[in-house]
Amino acid sequence: MPRTTQLRTYTVRDGLLDEWVERWRTEIVPLRLELGFTIGGAWADRERNQFIWLISYDGPETFAERNALYWSSPARERMNLDPEDYLLHTDDRTVEVLATTAD
Repeated sequence: MPRTTQLRTYTVRDGLLDEWVERWRTEIVPLRLELGFTIGGAWADRERNQFIWLISYDGPETFAERNALYWSSPARERMNLDPEDYLLHTDDRTVEVLATTAD
């Protein structure tokens, strides 16, 4: 399978950006890494109350199949984390990497 990368932009509810970032960092990232995803970076746009990150997968399954495994995993369920409690809007875009700093 070719590498799939998504650029994800989340508009976070007022006053919850820092809490969202902490939960993302301590709960979401470890499970994503455990399931074979890579995180290309994450940024906070405080002026727009947005959280932006890059996530990639290049394993034997498609990104969609691996993402479904993430959402159905018992570890994800134990997080007791409903994105709708934090996020007003999500924009997930599959992007093609054209260059990196290593190129």
